[in-house]
Amino acid sequence: MDSVIQRFLDYLVLENGVSENTRQAYQNDLNQFHRFLDNGGSPDRRDWNKVRAADVRNFEADLQSRKYAVASVARKIAAIRSFYKFLSSEALVQQDPTENLASPKIGKTLPKALTKKEIDDLLEQPLRRATHESVRDKAMLELLYGTGMRVSELTALNLESVQMETDGCRVRCIGKGSKERVVPINDVAGEYITRYLDGARPAMVRASNERALFVNRRGQRLTRQGFWLILKTYALNAAIKTPVTPHTLRHSFATHMLSGGASIRNVQELLGHANISTTQVYTHLSDQHLRDEFERTHPRAG
Repeated sequence: MDSVIQRFLDYLVLENGVSENTRQAYQNDLNQFHRFLDNGGSPDRRDWNKVRAADVRNFEADLQSRKYAVASVARKIAAIRSFYKFLSSEALVQQDPTENLASPKIGKTLPKALTKKEIDDLLEQPLRRATHESVRDKAMLELLYGTGMRVSELTALNLESVQMETDGCRVRCIGKGSKERVVPINDVAGEYITRYLDGARPAMVRASNERALFVNRRGQRLTRQGFWLILKTYALNAAIKTPVTPHTLRHSFATHMLSGGASIRNVQELLGHANISTTQVYTHLSDQHLRDEFERTHPRAG
């Protein structure tokens, strides 16, 4: 498989929390497009940066000529569009050939939020071991669920990202579009971050100039893939039946905040969403909670 496609697929799982079936569909669609470009006779088209809008239109026409269902064609074009959006965000291409192409949107299945009991069971797993890695893992899980940050933001944190102040702990993270935001850290997360910084991290780091907050067994920055494997292991040990990805914790954070009565605007700010409609997609409040909110806040309710 093309290495750039693999990188995109990893991103879908780690950041967007897509299911295995969805990931496989993206893989099949992009590999098919890749083969189409290879069979086109132009070696330039094997470079993702040299693909043009005409190539995508030709691919669409080829699918239609072979009697693919409309929904299948739409899904494949949407996959290419998402792929190039990712490449552009990672500065892997200079232009997006799908930017001005009409592409039907395909519904996206959001991961289910974990129950509060499932969260408790998951966050207790690192405590079953007494190792430097388990202290690190407890700090990471508490921080991810406690702030709702993206896994890419978590693994990009440096030592100076954490601010331990007398009035509370905060973490400064860099989100999409290089936008910086500061989010509060709850007491439990703060406690384990302190324990990690005081004991576990110094024992794990090998280079004195290592800036990464969370490091792996080699003393280097932990990757998104590395964190995902850690999370999968703990979810399995906790016997959680719902598929758990880093995005599941982010979604659970938003859902639990909103169901607890938090303002959607505040949750939007904590998640780092530029548009509130994005925050609304992440949430699925019960009808009863919405009714309770209405009864509590609307002047003509009751």
